[in-house]
Amino acid sequence: MRTSKTVSTTSLAARPRTRRRTIPHTLGTRPSTLVTALFLALLLLVPAGLAVPTEAAAQELRALDHDDYDRWNSIQQSTLSADGVWLSYRIVPRDGEAALHVQHLDDGSETIIPRATGARFTRDSRFLVFRIAPHEDDEDEGDDEAESEVEESGERDRANEPEPADSLGVLELATGEMRTRARVDAFALGDEATDWIVVHFEPAKPTDEDADEPDTEGEPDEDESNDEPERPEGTDLLWWNLDTHEERHFDHVTEFQVSDDGRALLYVRSSPGGEGDGVFFAQADVDAPQALLEARGQIERLSVEDDWRRAAFLSNHADWGDEDPPLHLMIAELDGSSPARTAAAPGTAGIPEGWLLSERASLRFSDSGDRLRFATAPAPEPELDDDEKDELLENVTVDIWSWHDGYLQSHQLVDRQQELNRTYDAVLHWSDGRVVQLEDPSLQSVSVAAGGDADHALGQDDLPYRPRVSWDTRYVDLYRVDMNTGERELLVEDIRGSGSLSPEGRFVFWWDGDARGWQVMDLETRSTVNATEGMPVPVFNELDDRPSPPGSYGLAGWTEGDARMVVQDAHDLWEVDPLGQASPVNLTQGYGRESGLRLRIVRLDWSDLTIPTDEDVLLSAFHDRTKQDGFYRTRLDGSTTPTRLTLEDVAYSNPSRAEDADRYLFTKRTFRDFPDLWVSDENFEGQRRVTEANPQQAEYRWGTAELVSWTSTDGDELQGILYKPDDFDPNEEWPMMVYFYERSSNGLHNYFAPGTGTSINRTFYVSRGYLLFVPDIPYKEGYPGESAMNAVVPGVLSVVEEGYVDRERIGVQGHSWGGYQIAYMLTRTNLFAAAEAGAPVTNMTSAYGGIRWASGRVRQMQYEQGQSRIGASLWEAQHRYIENSPLFTAYKVDTPLLILHNDEDGAVPWEEGIQFFVALRRLNKPVWLVNYNGQGHGVSGEHSQMDWAIRMQQFFDHYLLDARPPVWMVDGVPAVAKGRTLGLELVPEERVTDDDDGNDDGGSR
Repeated sequence: MRTSKTVSTTSLAARPRTRRRTIPHTLGTRPSTLVTALFLALLLLVPAGLAVPTEAAAQELRALDHDDYDRWNSIQQSTLSADGVWLSYRIVPRDGEAALHVQHLDDGSETIIPRATGARFTRDSRFLVFRIAPHEDDEDEGDDEAESEVEESGERDRANEPEPADSLGVLELATGEMRTRARVDAFALGDEATDWIVVHFEPAKPTDEDADEPDTEGEPDEDESNDEPERPEGTDLLWWNLDTHEERHFDHVTEFQVSDDGRALLYVRSSPGGEGDGVFFAQADVDAPQALLEARGQIERLSVEDDWRRAAFLSNHADWGDEDPPLHLMIAELDGSSPARTAAAPGTAGIPEGWLLSERASLRFSDSGDRLRFATAPAPEPELDDDEKDELLENVTVDIWSWHDGYLQSHQLVDRQQELNRTYDAVLHWSDGRVVQLEDPSLQSVSVAAGGDADHALGQDDLPYRPRVSWDTRYVDLYRVDMNTGERELLVEDIRGSGSLSPEGRFVFWWDGDARGWQVMDLETRSTVNATEGMPVPVFNELDDRPSPPGSYGLAGWTEGDARMVVQDAHDLWEVDPLGQASPVNLTQGYGRESGLRLRIVRLDWSDLTIPTDEDVLLSAFHDRTKQDGFYRTRLDGSTTPTRLTLEDVAYSNPSRAEDADRYLFTKRTFRDFPDLWVSDENFEGQRRVTEANPQQAEYRWGTAELVSWTSTDGDELQGILYKPDDFDPNEEWPMMVYFYERSSNGLHNYFAPGTGTSINRTFYVSRGYLLFVPDIPYKEGYPGESAMNAVVPGVLSVVEEGYVDRERIGVQGHSWGGYQIAYMLTRTNLFAAAEAGAPVTNMTSAYGGIRWASGRVRQMQYEQGQSRIGASLWEAQHRYIENSPLFTAYKVDTPLLILHNDEDGAVPWEEGIQFFVALRRLNKPVWLVNYNGQGHGVSGEHSQMDWAIRMQQFFDHYLLDARPPVWMVDGVPAVAKGRTLGLELVPEERVTDDDDGNDDGGSR
C-alpha cells in the first residue's frame, strides 16, 4: 500500500497521488490463480504534469513510432456513487487486459479489479456490482490428474468446449471484501436498489457423469407429438440480498424483470419437461412466488408497468400442440386478483385479418400503465414446396429495377431484411380491453406524446415522396391518429424532414428551412404559425453552405405544460410562444452574443423532459473565436444574466452529477492532455484530476496546438489549427503536413491518442518533427473545388510567410470529401511536394449516377443537395460537373500522389480512384493506388490499419524528409508476390537514385 500527502490540483498539469490495493479474483470458494494487473506501477512512472517541455528537455524525449500505439489506454464506463464518495471507471488498453478501478475520492485509496466491466453502485453507495470476464487463457478449474495430463498433452477437443463464462463480482466498498459468483450470464440491479440483486447464470458445463446418464427428462408423453415446437430452456437464477446474505433460487429461468428497489421480481420458467413452467411474480417479503400463468409453451417479451401493478407478456401456450402456434398477448394484475388472461390474439377485434402478434418488438406500457403498445405484422407468406417451384424460379436470381419504385432496387435490397422483419404498432386500452391498430403499411411510423397517454398520436408517411430521396432528402405527410379509434386526419403535406409532438401532445412542430423558422400547429385549432418569425436574430444555421434549405441551431426543448418552446440561435436561448402571440424572450439576456459564446443547456437529469424556468440550470459555454470552453449558471426566466463558473483553454465533456452530493464528474482535454477524469463541486470549484490513464506520454515528444487566422481569396476571415513539435524553433525551416475536411477549428483542444486509422494521426506526425496545418473551408454553391483552393492555399501561404516552413517540403492528406478536394487542388497548384487522397471522387459526371452501396442510394443527392454542393442536376449544370472534376485536368498534375481506394467502398465508387490512377499512370505521373481487398470506405482491422499507417509515413517521409523509399514505391508488389511480401522494407542505400520513384525532382513547386 502506498500513501502520500494530498496534492492540490487546479490545472491539467496536476496529477493525483493515491494509495491503491489490488484484489485477486476468487470464484466461489476456490482460490483463483488469475494474475492481478499491475496498473499501480504505471501510474507512478512519471512526475506530475504534462507541461510543455523546454527545447533541451524535448531533445531528450523520443518521437512516437508505430510500435508505441499499444501503450495508450482509454477510460470507459465512469460513474459516481450516489453519495459522491466513490468513483468507478475502466482503464482499457489498446492491447492487453482492461481493469476496473474503484477510487475513494476523499482519501485517494483505489481498488483495481482486472477484466471487470459494467459496474453499478447500489443506491446507498455501499456495494459495487460488476461482471468479470475470464482471462484469455482461463480454462474450467479442476484438480483431476487425468484432466491435467490432457491439458499438458494438448489432446483436449477445444472445438467442442464451451467458452469460459463471465463471473459476477460484488465489492463491499467500506471493507474491500469481494464476493464472486461463477458462470454468470447477466445481472440486474434496480436504480433504487440497496440490497437485492438478481443474477442469471449460464447453463452448467456438462460433466462426464452427465454424458453417461440417459437424458430422460423432457421426454414427451405418449399422447404428445415428437415434433412439438422448440422452446428455450432456462437456467438458474439467484435473487441475492447483499446485506443479509439471504439467497432465493429459481431454476429454468429464461427472462426476468426486477423492480427499481430490487424487492419485486417477475420471471419466466421454461424447463425441458414443461412441468411447472409459466410466469411467476416474487416479492422479497413473501415466501412463495405467485403464479401468473402456469402453462407449457413459448413465453417472451416480459414487461412490467412502472408502478409494478401490471404485467404483460407474449405466449403461445393456448395452441401449443399445433404447428407454428401463434402468440397471444397476456396481461395480469400483480395484486393477485386474477391469473393472466388473453388480451389480444389473431382475430381479436382491431387486429387486421390475417395478421399475427410479433415478438420482434418489446411491449411498452404508457406512463400511467393504462395503455400497452405491442407489435403486429402480416402473417408471413408460406414457403413454396419444391414441387411448386418451376424451373425458372428454381434457377434464376434477378433484381428488377422499375421507374415506379419508391426506393431504388439497390436501396430496397439494403433494407430487405429490415422490411421482412417490419412490425406495426397497436395499442391495448387496459380499462376495456379495446385494441386499436395504429400503424400499417400505409402509415408505418406513429409516435405518442405524454408518455403514451395522449389522446392522439403523430403519424408520418413518406411513401409518396420516396423517389425524391435519390436526389434530395426525406419528405413526409403528417397525420393526427386518434388513440381511441385509430382514425387518421391529414394535418400537413410535403414537409422536408420530419415532425414531432410537444411533450404533452398539444402541438405538432417541424423545422422549415425555406421559411427559416420553426412551424407549430395547435392540434386544438389546427392553426399553424411560424413561431420564430418575430425573432430579431437568425435561428437558422448561418454557416450552412450546402445547396439546400439551411438547418436550425436546434431546439432546446419545451417548458412545463407545453407552455413555451425554448429555441437556440447561434449564441443564446429564447423562449418562444408556440401560438405566435407573445413576443420572443431572450432567456440568457443576450449575454452569449455579446460575449461571443455559444450557450446551451446541460441536461444532468433526463428523467424530466421539460425545461425548468423556476430553478437554476447549468449551461455549457463555447467561445467561437478563442475556442475556450466552460460552464455558466442561470435561471431561465429571462430576468437574470448567466453567471460564469469556469471558462478555460480546454475542452470539457458534459458533466455527470452524484445523485445525493455536491460533486460533478467530467473530463478536460487539450492537444497535449488526455481526457482524464476530474471532479469538482457544482460550481466547478476545487477541481482536481483523479485519473492518469497515460503516464507514459511523458516519455515522448508531443506538440502544441494554436489558432491561426488568414483571409481567403474570396475575402472570408478564416481560422485553422497549427500544430508545432515540442522542439519547435522559429529560426529553422520545418516540413509541414496539411490536413482538412470542412471546418475543424472548433476542435482546437481535441486530444489525439497515437494510433492507426484511415487518415494521418496528428500526434504521430507532430511528434516526428512535422508542422501540421488544419484549415477551415467555407463553400460557394457550384464551386466546391475552387472554394477549397481559395481557402486552403492562402492559409498555407500565410503560415509559410512566418518564415519557419520549408516551402519545398509541404505535404497534404485527406480522405473522402477531403480526398476529392486534394485531387482537385493538384490540378491547380504545385504547392505540395506530395499528396495522399483517400477515396476521392475524381469524375463527378460518372459519380453522379453511382450508387452508395452501403445505403443503396444513388449519389445524385450528394451533388444536388448535399456535400458536393453543385446545387443542380447533371443536365442542368453539366459544365460545373466537368469543371469540378479533377479527371478532366489530370494532365496538369505534377505532385506525387498516393491514392487509397478499396474495392468494397460503399460510399464512393471504387472506379473513381481507379479512373484517376490510370489517367495519371498514362500521363507518366508518379502515382500509387492502395486497395485493401474486401474493405469499405476506410481502412478497418488492426493489421490493415497498421500497414496503411506505415505506408503513409514512408510515402511522406520520402518526399518531405528525404528518407529512403520502400520497395512498394520503387518496385511495386507484383500480383505473383501477393501474400508473400508487403514490400514495406526500404530500398538499400546503394539502389536509391533520383528517379527510382518515377519522379526525378520530387514534383516541381
